[in-house]
Amino acid sequence: MQTKNVYDTLMERGYIEQVTHEDEVRELLEKERVTFYIGFDPTADSLHLGHFIQIMVMMHMQRAGHIPIALVGAGTAKVGDPSGKTDMRKMLTSGQLDENAMALKRQMQQYLTLDGENGILANNADWLDHLNYITFLREVGVKFSVNKMLTAECFKSRLERGLSFLEFNYMIMQAYDFLELNNRHHCKMQFGGNDQWSNIIAGVELCRKIKSEQVYGLTFKLLLTSDGKKMGKTEKGAIWIDSDKTSPYELFQYLRNIEDADVENCLRLLTFLPMDEVKRLAALEGSEINHAKEVLAFEFTKIVHGEAEAQKALDAAKALFAGGGDSENIPTTMVPLSAIEAGLPLLDAMIYIGLIKSKGEGKRLIQQNGVAVNDVTVADFARILTPEDLTDGSLMIRKGKKVYQRITVES
Repeated sequence: MQTKNVYDTLMERGYIEQVTHEDEVRELLEKERVTFYIGFDPTADSLHLGHFIQIMVMMHMQRAGHIPIALVGAGTAKVGDPSGKTDMRKMLTSGQLDENAMALKRQMQQYLTLDGENGILANNADWLDHLNYITFLREVGVKFSVNKMLTAECFKSRLERGLSFLEFNYMIMQAYDFLELNNRHHCKMQFGGNDQWSNIIAGVELCRKIKSEQVYGLTFKLLLTSDGKKMGKTEKGAIWIDSDKTSPYELFQYLRNIEDADVENCLRLLTFLPMDEVKRLAALEGSEINHAKEVLAFEFTKIVHGEAEAQKALDAAKALFAGGGDSENIPTTMVPLSAIEAGLPLLDAMIYIGLIKSKGEGKRLIQQNGVAVNDVTVADFARILTPEDLTDGSLMIRKGKKVYQRITVES
């Protein structure tokens, strides 16, 4: 158990954005074993890089002796959170939400002890799916002011384009989650990203109005780049925690290739390295900053996928960039030998293996000298891959300076 107050740890590392009652929260975390919750709506079958800030906070809290409730929102996801969205979210079926919820539960159990005593796994569909609408309106809805709700940040971006009555209920449902978890588990705190501030405040106020009980809310920073953009997106889509959707090597490479200005923030938020080491690494300059990126990528990949997978990813990266190590973990796609023998257009191959989305994109890259086959820059849009490009049955395609994919032939 940590000797430092976990609130100070979270503050020092840069997680905390807003808190409802700072002095009371700090004292509470110092004196009590606090039950808190964070919600995850199962809109996909995996957590992504942005979600992992929340997992890191829960891990810090649990290591300090507090009790996390990982709340899977299969109930709230049927309504859809309008926070940060300019359009209504795509509605998933109950079956899809249940499958996604099970996948998220399996993932969170890899990082948190959720044994019912030291940590709790819950699903708000257990209570939201069975509410009586009239009773809910009379007992809970009456506590909310529509005028006040319309001033909430989570609704502002939607009002001009149209906010459905369905989504308008989301804040009330999330607030009810807090009340329900307080009743069931004496949950005293709700955490979330800074886009959840209005919803968290609503839950704090609902507990006060219905139970006259003081509970607390805290938000933490979203994972952003130095220029304010959300991290965790690539041309191929989100950076997922599921290794079948984003391989450990791809996760490693994403962090290995972040901008210099983002290194310190990521070391603070995505690793458990001591702050002295974070500051030392962040202070490196010139080419030495690449060592800090390598440490970041290794440490985070180790947290997500384990040390063995992190080491494989590191070895694969060294094989490409440092001329040594094991390259067997470089993303590889198998194609029929007959396709290479017939002459496979390079642009078709790049689309097939997911390096580009269109031939137009590929042509622009070639114009910018951004494509190479076996480290030879390609100048011809009509470049054909033939058996002469193969060495021991494989060839390497590079996009830009750092993205590699291998093609291996099968007979």
